[in-house]
Amino acid sequence: MNAFIHLLTKPTFRIRKAISYCFIGFFAAIALACQSPKQDVAPVSTGSTIDASVSLQWMDLFLLVDRYAPGYRPPVAARALAYIGLAAYETVVPGSANYQSVAYKFSGLSIPKPEAGKTYQWDVALNESYYLMMKGFFPHVSDKDKAKIDSLHTKLAVGTGSSDDISRSKKFGQDVATAVIAYAKTDVAGDGAYLRNQPADYVPPTGPGKWQPTAPDYSRALLPYWGKVRTFVASETDKIAKEPLNYSTNIKSTLFAQGLEIYTATTPLTNDEKWIGEFWSDDIYQLTFEPAARWIAVASEVIRKDKVPLDKAVYTFAKVGMGLSDVGVACWNSKYIYNVERPITYIQRTIDPTWRTRLNNPISIMVGVTPPFPAYPSGHSCFGAAAAEVLTDIYGASYAMTDRCHEGRTEFNGAPRSFNSFYEMAQENAYSRVLLGVHYRMDCEEGLRMGYAIGRKVNQLPWTK
Repeated sequence: MNAFIHLLTKPTFRIRKAISYCFIGFFAAIALACQSPKQDVAPVSTGSTIDASVSLQWMDLFLLVDRYAPGYRPPVAARALAYIGLAAYETVVPGSANYQSVAYKFSGLSIPKPEAGKTYQWDVALNESYYLMMKGFFPHVSDKDKAKIDSLHTKLAVGTGSSDDISRSKKFGQDVATAVIAYAKTDVAGDGAYLRNQPADYVPPTGPGKWQPTAPDYSRALLPYWGKVRTFVASETDKIAKEPLNYSTNIKSTLFAQGLEIYTATTPLTNDEKWIGEFWSDDIYQLTFEPAARWIAVASEVIRKDKVPLDKAVYTFAKVGMGLSDVGVACWNSKYIYNVERPITYIQRTIDPTWRTRLNNPISIMVGVTPPFPAYPSGHSCFGAAAAEVLTDIYGASYAMTDRCHEGRTEFNGAPRSFNSFYEMAQENAYSRVLLGVHYRMDCEEGLRMGYAIGRKVNQLPWTK
């Protein structure tokens, strides 16, 4: 695991200064002094003074719906998180003293503006935005989950201002969400992709070392065209991983050494290694949220721990979602450029024909599972690195936390694990894929590199005033 340390990229920090000016007129001061306490007008709430409860409750619901949503595999969920996060952010930033709109950076996206001089309840507006975005991205979920979306919307729809303020706020949130949904639909490759996850028209290339469907279920390729999905900050160059190791069965080759590393590490796993593998897995549909949303769960833990205000919460979720989405596109694009076979195929051919991965499905009692797409680069590693880069930019390079995402699970060891930084979390997340036998070391190293690079580009957008 120590070999992953060199992959850490020193974060670049920008000095952020928020300068506020308060001008109090002489007559206004006298008028305020003469008022009785009952006549005092409460200060208008802003995104910097409201708590993050609305945002956290909607993200909690996303994690639940994501778990059971048909077709919501990692890059699909990451894309949804990006657009939902962007809509939430653009809904709140007009009321923030710290953050500003980034919508102008995305060609074709036009966000409505609030009425000048009017009062808005930003949490009320945000509730409407989340509601329409969740309905827009999860139209196919069960009636039970649709009812949960409706119920949370109703619960959070009560504001504290005048009826005019509340109505105005609701409309603004609805208008922002409508604009973002319309923008998302112009991304032809991504819109509705959960309906065509494993297209029958894709035929994987054949040849030495090329990926083919793997045991035990031999599923068709997952999202082979995802590389065409629109990105926010990633360029075409960012979407292409470095060349993988040359295919070789020679026992002196680096690829053989990496295959042997997997075989040795997993035969058998120690209890601690098994814990690490299971803790970061999130591979199994309907068991947990998937690997991209895992980092939204981590972000939620941070926001709760630090009691972050609303504007910083939506800022956090927007940046993490955008990083996850772009790196998901880049990762899947590269997977189907190189089509590197999975370790199970290589190890059974060159080392031990009876070997199986250590990734099991507790729901179906299926053992020795391998995800249905090429190995290189690792999706888990990409997602973790992008999220770690963004979270480090917001909360610092030495942010220590205990991840309780899976606390209390009985199907696997979800006991909380403590970390000294987000980078440390990303490293362990990447290394866990070697321990489960589903990725080579090169997959994880390149995934970390790509994720850090794309995370830095997300950080470079002009988020702050």
